[in-house]
Amino acid sequence: MFKRVFDLCIASCALLVSAPLMAIIAVWIKLDSPGPVLFRQDRVGLRGRLFAIYKFRTMFAAASGTSGAQITVGADPRITRAGRFLRRHKLDELPQLINVLKGEMSVVGPRPEVPRYVALYPPETRELVLSVRPGITDLASIAYRDENALLAQAAEPEAHYAQVVLPAKLAYCVQYVQTRSLWLDLVIVWRTVAALLGREDR
Repeated sequence: MFKRVFDLCIASCALLVSAPLMAIIAVWIKLDSPGPVLFRQDRVGLRGRLFAIYKFRTMFAAASGTSGAQITVGADPRITRAGRFLRRHKLDELPQLINVLKGEMSVVGPRPEVPRYVALYPPETRELVLSVRPGITDLASIAYRDENALLAQAAEPEAHYAQVVLPAKLAYCVQYVQTRSLWLDLVIVWRTVAALLGREDR
């Protein structure tokens, strides 16, 4: 109950404060490349239910709907000029505040994955991680905020993600679920803001 109230308060305030910025971003995306402003993608949420996550579109419209690898690596040619800036500063995630208001996500919680990668979760880990609402930010998001650059150094980025990065992120998710509290959520929100402002140690 307190978690949901926390989510609604944070998401509502954040949407009000960021509304002018989001309007500017929407115009920039439309001027930068043809296509919709928002990108929607199926993610696995609470108790395994699929939901459409919202993001500002950062790729060319034709590339956004293609199948294949569902990760981005380094200077991915599918990413638009506006998209590079939005991704660097995590501004593409702002529309997920709507997901929070809809009850599909929390402000803090394990980042939701696409079904393809959730299928790789060990059964017990899957059950635990999906027992809570996914979040906009979490411990793994802070630790792997430069994930694209990290994957760019791998010989086989998608295999490296599945075999190395995903298990490490899942360990953070398990840690969060097992120790979650309102205080921990506040700490993670603070650390996320600090990381975005460049004040979090790397």
